[in-house]
Amino acid sequence: MKFEQLHLIPPILEALHKKGYESPTPIQEQSIPHILKGHDVFGCAQTGTGKTAAFALPILQLLHAKNHPAKNPHVHALVLAPTRELALQISESFEAYGKHLGLRHAVIFGGVSQVPQEQALRKGVDILVATPGRLLDLMQQGLVRLDKVQYFVLDEADRMLDMGFIHDIRKILPKLPEQKHTVFFSATVPQEIRSLADSILKKPVQVNVTPVSTPAETVKQSLYLVEKLQKRFLLKKVIEEQEIDHVLVFTRTKRGADRVAKDLTKSGIRAESIHGDKSQTARQKALQGFKDRKVRVLVATDIAARGIDVDKLSHVINFEIPEVAETYVHRIGRTGRAGANGVAISFCCPDEIEYLRDIQKLLKRTIPILPTPDLPAPPPVADSPGGHHRHTSRPAAKNAAPKKGANKSRHRKPAPRKAHG
Repeated sequence: MKFEQLHLIPPILEALHKKGYESPTPIQEQSIPHILKGHDVFGCAQTGTGKTAAFALPILQLLHAKNHPAKNPHVHALVLAPTRELALQISESFEAYGKHLGLRHAVIFGGVSQVPQEQALRKGVDILVATPGRLLDLMQQGLVRLDKVQYFVLDEADRMLDMGFIHDIRKILPKLPEQKHTVFFSATVPQEIRSLADSILKKPVQVNVTPVSTPAETVKQSLYLVEKLQKRFLLKKVIEEQEIDHVLVFTRTKRGADRVAKDLTKSGIRAESIHGDKSQTARQKALQGFKDRKVRVLVATDIAARGIDVDKLSHVINFEIPEVAETYVHRIGRTGRAGANGVAISFCCPDEIEYLRDIQKLLKRTIPILPTPDLPAPPPVADSPGGHHRHTSRPAAKNAAPKKGANKSRHRKPAPRKAHG
C-alpha cells in the first residue's frame, strides 16, 4: 500500500515524500483511516512501529480541513507524552508533516524555563504536545485551556503508569470536553491501563501490530562472546574495522555509559553519553549532535534512549546484554526501520550468558556468533592487599554457543518490565 491510498491530502503527501516515505507501516495503515473517520482508536504498539505518524498525519489533515486558526489560550489538539525526549520527537513529526499547512504547534515539558513555552502559548497553538507535569503547571497559571480540544492523544500510556503520571492524567482529563476524538497508545495493557482506556474511549477501534518478541526482519543480528574487560577494546575495533560512522551503543548503567563514551573519545572517536543524571540541556545537545552526525557514537541507557528517534540509523551495539529479554528487542528496533536495513551487534561476557538464553528463547532463534578478533588481554585485577594479581576470568571460547540446561545464576533478575516504548 502507498500513502496515496489512505486519502491523505497533497500537502501531507508532499511532506512524506520529502522525508523519503512512500508506504505506511502496519500501525499507520490500520489507524489512519479510522482516525480520519472520527473513530476513537486504542492502539497496542511499541516504539519503532511508526505510531507517531499514525496519529499525527490524520490529526493534521482534520485540523487543516476545519480551518479554525488557534486563538489564545485555546488548544484544538492535545498530545500527552511521558518524557521530554518523546514529546520533542512528536513535536518534530508534527512540524515535518505539517510544514505546508500553516498550523501552529508547541511543545511543553519540565526541566527547562517555561518562558519560551508561555510565549508560544500566548500566540495561540492548534496542536500542543506536552508532558503531564508541565501541562498541569501551566493550566493552573491560566496559560492553557483545554475546553476546545477536539483531538486528544495519550501516547505510551503504560509508561505513564510506570513513571507515576496516571494521577496527573486523571487531573487533566476532566478539563477536556466531553465531545472529542481520542487516540490511546500503549505497548502493554495491564488492568489499570485497560480501566483508564475504558473510561475515556467511546466505542474504540482496536489496532494491534507485531508483538514485541519479533524484531524487524530488516535487522541483521550477530553476537561476540568476549570477556567483560575486553569489551572496550572490541567496541573500538568493531567501529573502526567495520567503518561504522553512526551507531547507538547501549549500556545497563549510567556510569557505564559515561565510561564507554569517555574511552571512545580518548581513542579519537567522537562519542557522547545520554542518561537520566545528565541535565536536560546536556541530553538535548548530545542527541542533536548525534542526529546532525557531529557525534559518531551515542552511548545510552535504556531509560534515556526511550523516545529517541534517529532517521536511517544503521547500527545498534549492545555493549552489555540487557537483563530483560524484551529490552533487547526494543534496543535493536532503533535500526532497520521503515523497511531500511539495519545491523544489531551484541557483546556477551560469561556473566551475561543467562540473559542471552532468555533473549534467544523470546526470539525463538539463535543469534549468530561471530569469531572474536585478537584483543589485548584484560588488565589484571588486585586479588589481595598483598599485591597479588589475577585475571577476572578465562578467555571466552570464540565460537562457543551457550550450553542448554546450565545451572541458573544465584542472582535472580528483576521481573521483566514490559512498558517499553
